[in-house]
Amino acid sequence: MRALVTGWFGFLHGEATAGDAGAAAAVSAALREAGIAHDVGRSPNTRIDGPVLDDVSPDDYDHLVFVCGPAHGRQVRELHARFARCRRIAVGVSVVDPADEAVRGFHTVVPRDGATHAPLPDLAVASPYAPEVPVVGVTQAPGQPEYGDRGDHAEVHAELARWLTTKDCARVPLDTRLDTSDPEHCATYTQFDALVRRVDLVVTTRLHGLALALRNGVPAVAVDPVVGGAKVSAQAYALGWPAVVAADEENRGSLGFHARLDALWDWCRSPAARTRTGWAAAIARGRSPLVEGLLDALARSDARRGDLQEA
Repeated sequence: MRALVTGWFGFLHGEATAGDAGAAAAVSAALREAGIAHDVGRSPNTRIDGPVLDDVSPDDYDHLVFVCGPAHGRQVRELHARFARCRRIAVGVSVVDPADEAVRGFHTVVPRDGATHAPLPDLAVASPYAPEVPVVGVTQAPGQPEYGDRGDHAEVHAELARWLTTKDCARVPLDTRLDTSDPEHCATYTQFDALVRRVDLVVTTRLHGLALALRNGVPAVAVDPVVGGAKVSAQAYALGWPAVVAADEENRGSLGFHARLDALWDWCRSPAARTRTGWAAAIARGRSPLVEGLLDALARSDARRGDLQEA
């Protein structure tokens, strides 16, 4: 017996969700424990260990196991036609319409829910646990026209995206812009602090992405999106933070640039970086030289006003 496990995550124009992939992993683990040889057929757009569904030969399999999602629609019906010689089993699916040919095409259906079945726990609940990956907050600066031709934000962010997709991590967008009416944004800086403290690492092209990460003891890979370096580089210097790189045009896109980002990533995940964030946070918590400058300017302004009044 040899089985092919697939689902909506196998269709080129389907949708792969974490739940789908988890359900497939649960089924794969159960088949492996039962000693049943199998592959997991995936879309080329997913990072699942197995062949691309469109490339496999139905003749290589005795069984097709369709996992998770709704047993519904054209793509499921086409799967029946393609794997007509296989015994087809659906497991952990939602049966919206029992009369649908997408449902009726299976020899056996083990549903998770449907009008004629009591709900069962989803397969994703039983997916095997894997080693934890870091949670990485990604904070991007908007276009900053004040830098004129030196601002290279779009290209830098595109290059960062290419690099980040090679890292095994959970990426979380962190937008420093506050909004009291948008539930996807923080409304106060203390809410943003609470969010940053829950990630393991920040990758940022924004000054406050760097400053607020370090203030909360979270290491940051800082990339300055302005050619020649600007306020992100300056802030890293002010806080004594070494994990900063200027994405100048001659370096961006090169293997050297990615190697530099990899090195900063590795260092930011080291105990030395955690120690250094403590130093940076201490600097941030101290009496700000900027505040001292403000108070000094106010004192001088007040003294000057007194002199003018006496005159």
